[in-house]
Amino acid sequence: MTGDMSGTKSGAAGVSAEEPPFRFEPGGFLFVVSGPSGAGKGTLVERLVELRPECVFSISCTTRPPRPHEMDGKEYEFLTREEFERRRSAGRFLEWAEVHGNLYGTPVEPVDAGVRAGRVVVLDIDVQGGSSVRRARPDAVCAFIYPPSMDALRQRLTGRNTETPEVVARRLEVAPRELAQYREYDYLVINENLDRAVERLVAIVDAERARVRRLRASSDDAGPTRSDR
Repeated sequence: MTGDMSGTKSGAAGVSAEEPPFRFEPGGFLFVVSGPSGAGKGTLVERLVELRPECVFSISCTTRPPRPHEMDGKEYEFLTREEFERRRSAGRFLEWAEVHGNLYGTPVEPVDAGVRAGRVVVLDIDVQGGSSVRRARPDAVCAFIYPPSMDALRQRLTGRNTETPEVVARRLEVAPRELAQYREYDYLVINENLDRAVERLVAIVDAERARVRRLRASSDDAGPTRSDR
């Protein structure tokens, strides 16, 4: 079978070999990583940010005292209740919640700035805060971190030795109600094996970065460079 293919560039199976007239850049989005205390979401988020430079961790504010390994401005910004309430009254939080007697809030300005810059702004947030963020930002991508079992959750909470037995008991009491909320999320990640759970989070980020509605043309009109091919 023959045909006139003059003037046409083609690749395998007749697909055009012409390159796109411009590069695509993925847009930013808010990535909520949520789950009950002890599910391991903090470790997962830390690994995700290490592996993906486009991911930035959004530091939350809290009135609870820092745990032994925590530093102000790294895991959290630790505030007095008075300062937290002042910022809340000024509308500086995307969401806020009181959990086990402590206040937690997500500063809105760095979140919005990161998304506008095309970054994946990652929130490590409890289930109550995750619900608030979903209401405030329905376009956020939300992943629920689920422990392999209640026994595993109990072992993680007691094994880290960061809370009193009374606090651990309260967290375990509310955990079944929190776990039932996984149906409200976009993705479910079972944190039974750390490496596999991290791979799943990375895959979610890669898939969401490829969504057509987030792609935008590069400001560089010169077209693809050789290094991009």
